[in-house]
Amino acid sequence: MFFRTLTGRFLLLTIIFVMLAEVLIFVPSVARFREDYLLSRLERAQLASLALLASDGSISDRLAEELLVNAGVYNVVLRRDELRELVLSSPVPGPISSTYDLRQPGAPVLIRDAMAELLSTEDRVIRVFGDPVREGGLLIEVTMDSGPLRRELRDYALRILLLSFAISFSTAALLFMAVQRLMVTPIRRVTAAMAEYGKAPEDARRIIEPSSRVVELREAEEALSQMQTELTHSLRQKERLAQLGGSVARIAHDLRNILATATLVADRIEASKDPAVKRAAPKLVGALSRAVNLCESTLAFGKAEEPPPRLARLALRPLVSEVVEAEDLAGNAAVPIDYLLDVPPTTSLRADSEQLFRVLSNLVRNARQAIEATGESGSIEISAHEAADTCVIRVIDTGPGLPKRARENLFAAFQGGARKGGVGLGLVIAAELVRGHGGALDLVRSDEDGTEFRITLPQTG
Repeated sequence: MFFRTLTGRFLLLTIIFVMLAEVLIFVPSVARFREDYLLSRLERAQLASLALLASDGSISDRLAEELLVNAGVYNVVLRRDELRELVLSSPVPGPISSTYDLRQPGAPVLIRDAMAELLSTEDRVIRVFGDPVREGGLLIEVTMDSGPLRRELRDYALRILLLSFAISFSTAALLFMAVQRLMVTPIRRVTAAMAEYGKAPEDARRIIEPSSRVVELREAEEALSQMQTELTHSLRQKERLAQLGGSVARIAHDLRNILATATLVADRIEASKDPAVKRAAPKLVGALSRAVNLCESTLAFGKAEEPPPRLARLALRPLVSEVVEAEDLAGNAAVPIDYLLDVPPTTSLRADSEQLFRVLSNLVRNARQAIEATGESGSIEISAHEAADTCVIRVIDTGPGLPKRARENLFAAFQGGARKGGVGLGLVIAAELVRGHGGALDLVRSDEDGTEFRITLPQTG
């Protein structure tokens, strides 16, 4: 669980990266240690041979053996003036298994030989060539046992590894504390401030005050503070609007009852024999009906809670045909309207059939009523086509177009009504239903040649 946190992962990555860096140092270090070890054996062997040469070879066998033991070799061959001479020698316990030349070794060769020696499991007899120190000859050659070299090489490698672990964990601990102080603690403070603000977002005292000295965290705190300030303001405004909406709903409810009574009285007035009263009565009844309709629409909109769509694969053409048949029956027979369908039979999409029917019915009804208002014949075209991952449905009419005010407030409740007596809620609800499908309802154009709406719905999801 700890390594799923930011600090835990940072600690783990720090250890891994430091260890990788130490590995890059470890391999050359081991190779260098092996080279230095062999060079020291060559130098000791040269000193032992010089001691023998200085005495003109008049030393005892015991002293010669002691010189070889101190040098850590079995024999020494020194080449001086092109003459190869076996200076010191002792019995060699076995055949020579490997020969190494240290006169001009390359780094890859040193690394390869060091790793091979480190991984070796048995003692071997090896021959080593090198340059004598202080120009003491042309070449020095020794034969030696690889066991002491391997043991010291492993001890050195172990010390390097332990040191690497110590450096890694020390570095990781220091970085851990630094990250805790510079990043994690401020992030937790921001998180705590967000949680505290979420308990009472309308309380301006809970808005975070930027205080971090790290530039990036300071910017995050400032952005959060600005967002919380705007959200608090919006919540206060929405609360006032909600209170206002509740008051309007109560007023509309009471006003509807009053208007219902007034409508009954108007119906009786309409039966009056007085010609002036009979002429005025229909206007009064119409005005009262519009007022009642406004009250009922306001109450319905305030109570409406559209459920999420129940998506299912459906064929579009039968649904469009059903919408057209319903609107054709509801239309005014005195104003002929042609309904044109350009929906391929194979077109299908994932949608809620009931909600999509309401959207299309609203658009087609608005188009029909706009044409009927002109008193002249017209046409309504419904087309659909599939493009990439979307299905595009168009509703085009030959009506008079929408007024400028209606176009500017088309999807605003109680403001976008274009039909006389309308309250401007139909398109608002239709757009909300389309957004619930993950799509969009747009007005493409509206002029003297007619109006075109476009519905864009995703094919997947």
